[in-house]
Amino acid sequence: MKISNLIAGLLCLFLSFSCLASARLTQTVTNTTVLDIDGHELQTDTNYYIHPTTSGNGGGLALASRDRTCPFYVMQENLEPSNGLPLRFLTMENKQQFISLSTDLNIVFYAATICVQSTAWRLGGIDEVTGRRYVMSGAVTGHPGIDTVRNWFKLEKYGGGNGYMIVFCPNVCSFCKVVCGNVGVFSENGKRWLALSDQPLIVGFKKT
Repeated sequence: MKISNLIAGLLCLFLSFSCLASARLTQTVTNTTVLDIDGHELQTDTNYYIHPTTSGNGGGLALASRDRTCPFYVMQENLEPSNGLPLRFLTMENKQQFISLSTDLNIVFYAATICVQSTAWRLGGIDEVTGRRYVMSGAVTGHPGIDTVRNWFKLEKYGGGNGYMIVFCPNVCSFCKVVCGNVGVFSENGKRWLALSDQPLIVGFKKT
C-alpha cells in the first residue's frame, strides 16, 4: 500500500509540473505572438488590412505616386472606413506560421500596380526636400543581408492596449549601421505618407 501511495504521489507531482510547464508555454506564445483585431494569431501567407486603432485618424494603407510615376510610396488613405490594399507578412524562416513581435519581416502589398516592380516595402533614403525617410515599394523579399537591410520591418506592441507599431530596426545584417525609428504618418499636399517619425502610427490588423 505504501508503494502504491508513493507511485500515486509521484504521478500527481509529475502531472502538476507538466500542467505548469504547459501553462507557461501557452503564456509565452500569447505574449509574443502578434494578434489581429479578432484576437487570432497573425499568420504568414494570409492577407490582412492595416488600420489605425483610433477613429478619426485616417483609413487603411495603400500605394500612390509621390514625386514621379514609379516607384510608388506607401500612404494612408484619408477616408474612413476605407480598408486600403491587402498585405502579407513574410519572415526569414519560410516554415514560420505565426508572426511574433520583434521579428524581421518583409511587408508586401498583395496587389498589382502600373509599376513593373515589387510591391514589397523598403525604407527610402533621406529626402532632399523634407529630410524625411519615406516608406516606398520596390523591395526584394528574402535574402537577408547588407543588400536588403532597408527591406525589413518589425511589429512591436504599443503600450498596454491592443495597438501595434511598425518599426524599422532590422537585425538581418550584424555589421550594418542602421538608424532605427518608428513608422508614422506625415500629411503633405492632401496626402498622408508613411515615413520614419517620433510619433508612431498605431495600427491593428484585419483579416481580409
